[in-house]
Amino acid sequence: MEKERNNESRKLSFYVHVPYCVKRCGYCDFNTYTPSELNSPDLKGITTSYIDSALKEIELASGKLGKIQVETIFFGGGTPSLLPAQEVSRVIAKISALFEIRPNAEITLEANPDTITESFLDSIRESGVNRISIGMQSAVPHVLNTLDRTHNPDNVVKSCELARKLGFEHLSVDLIYGIPGESFQDWQRSFEAALQLPIDHISAYALIVETGTKLAAQIKRGELLMPADDETAEKYLQFDAAATSLGFNWYELSNWAIPGAESLHNKAYWNGSSWWGVGPGAHSFIEGRRWWNVKHPRKYQELISQNRSPEQDSEVLSLENMRDEFVMLRIRTREGIPLERLTDKQLEIANQFKNSGYIESLTWRDSLLVLTAKGRLIADRIVRELLV
Repeated sequence: MEKERNNESRKLSFYVHVPYCVKRCGYCDFNTYTPSELNSPDLKGITTSYIDSALKEIELASGKLGKIQVETIFFGGGTPSLLPAQEVSRVIAKISALFEIRPNAEITLEANPDTITESFLDSIRESGVNRISIGMQSAVPHVLNTLDRTHNPDNVVKSCELARKLGFEHLSVDLIYGIPGESFQDWQRSFEAALQLPIDHISAYALIVETGTKLAAQIKRGELLMPADDETAEKYLQFDAAATSLGFNWYELSNWAIPGAESLHNKAYWNGSSWWGVGPGAHSFIEGRRWWNVKHPRKYQELISQNRSPEQDSEVLSLENMRDEFVMLRIRTREGIPLERLTDKQLEIANQFKNSGYIESLTWRDSLLVLTAKGRLIADRIVRELLV
């Protein structure tokens, strides 16, 4: 395991956090802020100064790591498509100047379909962005309303067609299922609409109700009712079958892609690569050390302006921690876990799950633990039992 981690640590991925949204969605607990929460009339007055700070953190990364190779860059949020295109360009240019960006590096930008314009897409493509990930969530208006999403579903279609026309190499959409009031027919309508888009990657996440969100309060008051776990599991299997039939292969519990279109950035998290998270609340992992930045943009920028690290706290993973994380992460993937990485006790437990149909028998014979579709539904339970 150590040999594999050391090989991966020579590679670097950048996550660039854009902590702004026009409106906070009712289910969201991400580290993001609206203009009103930042006492600003709009985002124009704060994005440039924020990117100035992000560039200084990239300089800090360069000072610590040297000119190593960058394999992926991911602009996440928040709503990165709210950034002016020139700010996206400045970030990529800074990383390019201080690091060695691999010629075929994957550079992704998350986008809200209501914020996408042809001029914006054209400009960021010229800057090097070659992958767009669009937040679709659902194609059904009343489901989007429950999520407090404001985008027009028709704009998802328009955005995907526009991105393809402009020549983006890879295009992905995100869906959410298991939403209060969402029927099986609603879910089918959503994923069928998504699978008809000119995409090569799709993510489907079961809704997690986070404490402190508007949605959590609505559920607590009895205004909304969460669906039964069995119903949510059935929706996963329903989608998996439909996606597979159209050539989208699962490669991680919540991600499917046409062969060759898997998200390299996300795979970096799951295979133990190093990444540097830029921005407030962003997490980083380099050679067994994990740290995270202060959460609020104002505090983040204040520390950066004082030439101080924005790091809030950190932890150093022990060998046992890393062994456990290897199991936790790799079990999520189609690559699976080499059986040689498991202890005799873990092999005994895993074999019981295999005999119950939760682990693939064919890959087991090839000395790999890979979950079946049914096994993916209880991945957390399997991990808990393996790591007891």
